Formats: sequence, structure tokens, C-alpha cells
Amino acid sequence: MIRGRGHSAASLAAAFAETTAPYVFVVDGDIPGNLDKLPRFLERLEATGADIVIGSKLSPRLRNRLYFAFVRFFLALPITDTQTGARLFKREALKYALDRALSKTGAFDLELLTIAAGHGARIVEVEMPEQRAAVADAPAPSKRFIRSTIKDTLAIIYRARLLGYYEKCLVPSPLDHRPLVSVVIACPKGSWMLDEGLAALGRQTYRDFEVIVLPDEPETFGTFDFPLRSLATGKVRPAEKRNLGIRAAKGEIIAFIDDDAYPDAHWLEYAVKYFSEDSIGAVGGPGVTPPGDQRLARIGGKVYDNVLVSGNYRYRYRAGGVRMDVEDYPSCNLFVRKDLLERIGGYRTDFWPGEDTLLCKDIIDHWKRIIYDPWIVVYHHRRALFLPHLRQLGRYGFHRGYFCKRFPSNSLRPSYFVPTAFVAGLPFVYWLWPLYAFYAALVLVTSFDFKPHHWLLTALGVFASHVCYGIQFFRGLVAKKAPCEFIGKDHA
Repeated sequence: MIRGRGHSAASLAAAFAETTAPYVFVVDGDIPGNLDKLPRFLERLEATGADIVIGSKLSPRLRNRLYFAFVRFFLALPITDTQTGARLFKREALKYALDRALSKTGAFDLELLTIAAGHGARIVEVEMPEQRAAVADAPAPSKRFIRSTIKDTLAIIYRARLLGYYEKCLVPSPLDHRPLVSVVIACPKGSWMLDEGLAALGRQTYRDFEVIVLPDEPETFGTFDFPLRSLATGKVRPAEKRNLGIRAAKGEIIAFIDDDAYPDAHWLEYAVKYFSEDSIGAVGGPGVTPPGDQRLARIGGKVYDNVLVSGNYRYRYRAGGVRMDVEDYPSCNLFVRKDLLERIGGYRTDFWPGEDTLLCKDIIDHWKRIIYDPWIVVYHHRRALFLPHLRQLGRYGFHRGYFCKRFPSNSLRPSYFVPTAFVAGLPFVYWLWPLYAFYAALVLVTSFDFKPHHWLLTALGVFASHVCYGIQFFRGLVAKKAPCEFIGKDHA
């Protein structure tokens, strides 16, 4: 039996890992009397030969009936409810679903049922009419909850029906040991953001790790319940610092994270499992804008998350999406095998930024895969709009343009040329005004925010990002050499 409050994928997965029973009864701890219903669920399971039994209160509310009619039509699930807080699984059915689930909250129950049913599990309901009166008296769910549930449900339909994702997604084999992970953090010096990151590392659910901090000058960083070493490097580029960290690391997996980022509590746990597969050389996950960032930094994060700015690469900036192979990933959230790093020779030190793009190129050239998992989350503080954001983006644009001709294998992509084409057309806007009017409409739609000033700033940020990136990309494309001098204050 697993008991908890609400719907938490992480807590359910962690509790399931501690069980060996053939049946798993999952109940919400905030609904009284659910434990007493176990005999009724077991009886229903044995009588029907089902793999999953879920409770149903047969809600009289019209919106509930419409929602589950929608679910039955698009997902072919024989259910009328998922919110009674009690469900009984055969162990094999729950394990198969948990290994493939992506939703963390909201429609998590629905996704588990969708995955299991798609694999052939039989699902039946047991009536719980005693909860009908309680739900009739319950307050209506918030608009935010309704929007989140609809969004998650549509994502599940997309993954199940259009992508066929759940049957073909990567599920790594169990690890035969618990590898030591060396977390490497390059930084110029200590800061409140670095302190925040170290505190978050102290909350990791996976405990077999050490931390190596690489400041310019000798510095101490307090006492923690994990091994921490501070190695002074002098004023060198981040790539050179990380190479020093690789050489000093004792772990067989190196986890790179920036000094202005902090990890989710399950960061190490979710990443390490992939290294049971020899074909996988590196693993990464999203760098999400922290909710506590100041306003202009949060808006800078919204600009990066805008589909017109990041396109197919939005997964780098938002939690969500699917597990997949990628060919280029930033070092703010990247795990790499140490022996592979040693064979490659670590990071190249003649480029900054862009050294992580070249590292990923070398990983792929060594016939190893790079995996993205949306659950391997770090929270990455953003540069504020407008000048700090544009200065960072401009450097990215210049090096991407330079790499398109110098290292095309993972940089020569049509989408990178679009901002330059946009800028090139601006002098001809009189003749191309319908195209640019359509662009302006897209910017306004994709930048929408209920706060008008946030909406305006985001839209202006998207436009400014296109112009800055387009110009700098072109400069990099025609440059004979990339300027890679170290910029001390705007580090990493």
C-alpha cells in the first residue's frame, strides 16, 4: 500500500521502488476511509481478472461527465473517474506505466492508465457512491487547475495517439551498482546563487556524490552533509575550469551545472539510471527559469521559452516534453561518463561560449548517444531584459554562425538562419509588410500574458532577440576567426 497527499509522480515512484508486493494499493492520504476500501478493490480485481481497479464516485457534475466522455473517445479508456483517491494495481502494470510516465502532477493518474491500457492492461472500476455527496458539496476547482488538467490531457493524447511515444520510449535497464557522481561547478567566486545551488545539492534523493567547486581564488563554501572540495584555478575560461574538475573527479559520472543554477531534489536520481546503457554517453535536462527570479529575468526566461525564439529547442528551457536523443546540449545541466571525457580530452578551450556544442559533437563522433529527459530539471537564473539578455544571446548567435561553417555536423541547421533572414528583410518592409504584419501578430499571440506590461515586454524581447541574434549570427558566419577572450563578469 502506498499512501500520500495529492498526485506526485516522484513520491509514487520512490515509494514503489521500496515495495516488492504483487499488488500495489495507491491512496490519497487526505481522503478519509480510503484504506478501508482495500478488500472491495481486491475482490473486484480477483472477480474480473483485471490488472487495475480504480474507484469511481459516478460524479453527477456535468463537466466531469463531459471530461471523461472526452477521455473515453480519444484514449479509449473505460473509466468515468480518476479522482476518488484510490486505485489498485498489479505490480507489473504499475511498473510498466511508471517507467514511461512524463506528467508529474495534474493528469498523472490519467497518464498511468493510458500507458497501461495501451500495453494491454485491463482496467475496471469499483463504485464508491459514498463519495458522491462529498464531491457534490466540494468547491469548484480553480481555473488554474482546470487549465492545467486540460493541457496535460491534450499532451497525453498527443503522445499516445500521434507520437506513439509510450510504446517506443527509452526505458533504461536497472543499474548493477550505485555509481559515484562528481558534480563540477565552474565559477569566478562565491555568490548567493552558488550557495543556493549547494543547498539544493544537499537535498538530493541520490546520495552517492561529491561536489567540486572551481573558483578563481582559494575560497571555502561552508559545511555540508556531502563531500565538497574547492579548487582554485586562477582566472581561466569555464572550459578550462571544468577540465580541471574532470581530472580531480573521483566519480565515474561527471555532472556539470552552472553556478547560477540549482537542481531539483531528484536531479541525480533521474539522470544516473540512464548510464546502465553502454550506448549512452551523456544525459541532459531542462533549465527552467526559477519562479523567484526578479521580473525582468523571468521575462527573459519567457523570451527563451517562446516558440518563435527557440523553436524546436524549447525543451531546453521548460519542464515537459518527451525523452529523446539530442545532438547538442548546454553544460548548465549535463551528465557525461568520465571515461568518455578522458578519451575525448575534455572540453576544448579555444572557444567560449560554444565549448559545450563542441563537446557534444565529440561525444557523438565517438558513437555515443546524448539523451534528454524532461524530469532531470535544474532551475537556471536568467539574464534580465534587455541588455544582459541580448549580450548573452548575441554571443550565442555569433558562435553558432561561426560553428555553422567550421563545425557543421551539429550546428548547420536551417532554423539557425531564420533570424538573419528576418533582419535582412527589414529594409524591404514596405514591400514585405504583409509578411511582417503576420510576424507581429505571431509575436503578440505567442507572448500573451494576462499582465499587459509583461505582455508588451515579452513581445519586445522576442523582436529584439531576433534582431540581435540575426546580426550576430551573420557576423559569425562571415568571420575568419571567433573572438574568445575571457569576459570575467559575464561568466558562464
